[in-house]
Amino acid sequence: MTVQEISLTLPNRPGALAGVARVLAKERINLAAISVDSTPSRGRVRLIVNDPERAHRLLSEAEYEVELREMLVIRLEDRAGVFLKVLETLAQEKINIQNVAILLARDNGRALVALSATDLGRTRKVLQQAGVISQYAEQLLSNADLVAAVPTIPTESVGFLM
Repeated sequence: MTVQEISLTLPNRPGALAGVARVLAKERINLAAISVDSTPSRGRVRLIVNDPERAHRLLSEAEYEVELREMLVIRLEDRAGVFLKVLETLAQEKINIQNVAILLARDNGRALVALSATDLGRTRKVLQQAGVISQYAEQLLSNADLVAAVPTIPTESVGFLM
C-alpha cells in the first residue's frame, strides 16, 4: 500500500510547530504519524494525515514550504530483527531509503512501517521477491484508514494532541 506524506520546513523557533498544528486542527485534519528533526535554524516536519491533498493546500495557502511524497507502507511482524531484514534486502539491491516512519497504527499485531525510496515500484518488487510483503495479501489503505487505525490514547498520557 502507499500513502502520501506531507513534508515541510519551518524556522526553528518556539511556536512554529504549533502554527502548523493550528492550521490542521482548524480544518479537522487528523494525524497518523509525525516526525520532526531540526538544525539550529530550521526544522523539518513530516506528517501522515487523513486528507493529504487538503492539508497540502491549506498549508501552502498559509505560506508554508510544503511537499507531498508517496511512501510505501508495509506490514511487519512486531519483533526484533524483522525491520533489519527489510533494510538489508534494500541495501543489497542498492535501493536508497529516503525516509522511514513507524506508524502509530497497528494491524492485527503487526507494525506498519512507511518508507520512501528512490524507486517505490522496484522497492515493492524487491520486498515481494524477498517474502517481506505478499503481492496477494497486500491491502491498499488510504491515509484516512491509517488515521482511523490509531488507537485512542487519553490526552493526559500524551501531554498534547494535534
